[in-house]
Amino acid sequence: MLRYLTAGESHGAALVAILDGCPANLALSADDLDLDLARRQGGYGRGARMKLEKDKVEILSGVRKGKTIGSPIALLIPNKSTEFFNKVITALRPGHADLAGALKYNQADVRNILERASARETAARVAVGGVARALLGALKIRATSRVVEIGGHKERKEWQQAIDRARAAGDSVGGIFEVIVTGVPAGLGSYVQWDRRLDGNLARALMAIPAIKGVEIGLGFEAAKRLGSKVHDELYYVKRKGFYHQSNNAGGLEGGISNGEPIVIRAAMKPIATLGKPLQSVDLATKKATAAYVERADVCAVEAAAVIGESAALIEVANALLEKCGGDSMEELKTNLAAYQKQVSVL
Repeated sequence: MLRYLTAGESHGAALVAILDGCPANLALSADDLDLDLARRQGGYGRGARMKLEKDKVEILSGVRKGKTIGSPIALLIPNKSTEFFNKVITALRPGHADLAGALKYNQADVRNILERASARETAARVAVGGVARALLGALKIRATSRVVEIGGHKERKEWQQAIDRARAAGDSVGGIFEVIVTGVPAGLGSYVQWDRRLDGNLARALMAIPAIKGVEIGLGFEAAKRLGSKVHDELYYVKRKGFYHQSNNAGGLEGGISNGEPIVIRAAMKPIATLGKPLQSVDLATKKATAAYVERADVCAVEAAAVIGESAALIEVANALLEKCGGDSMEELKTNLAAYQKQVSVL
């Protein structure tokens, strides 16, 4: 199975990730991972920090001569912007982890909360997702994403205008993005235990992205409004193709298991909580009313969140694939997957 941890603060020296469980002999380079890191930094509505940071990953272990060797992969992403790290903050920001984190960890300086709660941490997750992308790509499993809407607008021109208006007003906007994973074989995940359900693990992974407040798979909440006859995907069979559906309302997952159709998952992102025109708040030290603390922030990061969502989905699908097929090397994994697919094809 794939396991990973991240470490590091938003304005600390660096972000770090350690990934365990990647099979040996996977072709992998830092350039592969940098592609998604650059995509994460883009998008309309991003803030000034993205002009300062040019994220590049250093592979410290687990890769030799361009291939993984089966040992844990250590990844390092240096931070260029560290000037705020020692600045004390006591003015709480509504919508952030500031108050809840300060109470939980008994901290008087909110800097100790926001540095780790910051979405900057997701750069490390995207680097891990890059490894999962390379692994799955070698098996012809791929992920893409798109913006569904921002600020209630579905057309790019309209939502860019909404971002411009929010920026001028010192405000922010959220939106919805969609991730699609194609080439996923049927049979990943399981219904036998709650924590092995692939839909549950995907939902948890996307919900764990900062500012995500809702996740749906396939029709999602729309399914609650329809009759069953308008929701469930009818089954068909032809010998040359096997079992298939003509619709994908289930979003590629039934009973916690992939069914061979593309996995379709959407996430709703709330507006960024740090506003140019700060909300009313309280000072943690004095307990007096104050304006919320303002630090560099995006006006909208939905496009960036979509890239992070891809990474989260790739990691979960890769983990489910390794659970199903196993293999300490890419050659063994490919052999096991081919054997399973042959078994399924003769049913």
